[in-house]
Amino acid sequence: MKMIEKTMNKFMPMEEEDRVDIFRTIEVARVDRSYISPPPPPTVSAAPLLEVPGQELNLIPPLNFAMVDNGIFRSGFPELANFSFLKTLGLRSIISLCPEAYPENNMQFLKSNGIRLFQFGIEGSKSKCLPGLENEVWLHIWSSKHQKEDSYTNGISKTSETNVNIPDHKIREALKVLLDEKNHPLLIHCNRGKHRTGCLVGCMRKLQKWCLVSIFDEYQRFAAAKARASDQRFMELFDVSSFKHIPMSFSCTSR
Repeated sequence: MKMIEKTMNKFMPMEEEDRVDIFRTIEVARVDRSYISPPPPPTVSAAPLLEVPGQELNLIPPLNFAMVDNGIFRSGFPELANFSFLKTLGLRSIISLCPEAYPENNMQFLKSNGIRLFQFGIEGSKSKCLPGLENEVWLHIWSSKHQKEDSYTNGISKTSETNVNIPDHKIREALKVLLDEKNHPLLIHCNRGKHRTGCLVGCMRKLQKWCLVSIFDEYQRFAAAKARASDQRFMELFDVSSFKHIPMSFSCTSR
C-alpha cells in the first residue's frame, strides 16, 4: 500500500507562478490482524477476607476523646464499650480526676493491659461560693483581707454564685505525672472530659507558652455551653514558675 504526500517547500523563495510542488512517496505496510487473538481479560484474584473478632470492629472512643499532644490524650470516663479502642492507643498510664473508686471492670482492663492508674480526686459537683471567689486562690486572698468580718459586705450582693473549686496542689501533682514522658502514652479523664480535664490541659498549655486566648478557646470547645468562669480564672492565675525545663511538645513514645 502506498501513500502519496504532497508538501510545500517553504524554504524556497519563489514567485506564485514559479511555485514548485514537491511529492514524497511513503511506503506503508499492511498488517493482517485477522489471525491474532485478543489478549485474555485480566484475572482478578479476590484477596481472602481477614477474620477479625467482633470486639475489634467496635472501636468506639470515649466521650469527648481527643489528642492533646504526642502521647497525651483526653476524654470522659472510659466505659466498657471503649476498651477495644483504648487498647489500640498502647497506653502506659491513665490520670483520673474523679474522686470515686475506680470501677472493677476498668481496673481489670488496666491490669490486663499493664496500664498504671494515677488518681487525683477532684470533686466535680458544684458548690456555693461568694461572688467572684471562684477558686482557692481567690478565697485565700479574700479571707486574708476580711478575717475580722463576719460577711462579705462591700457594696456587693450576697447572692451566691455556683462554682467548683479546683485544688491547686492536686493539679500540680497531676502535672508532674503528665509531664513525665516515661508515663506516655497517657490518657487524662474526668467524668465528662470537660471541666476538670480542661483545667489540667489548660495548665499544661500555660507551661507550653500558649496565650490565654488559645487556652480558653480549647477549654470552651469541650465545655461548650457548660464553660465555667471559675475554671478559666483558675487557669489564668495558675503559677507555672515552679516548673522547669518544660518541653514545648512531646516526642511520640510507644510502649
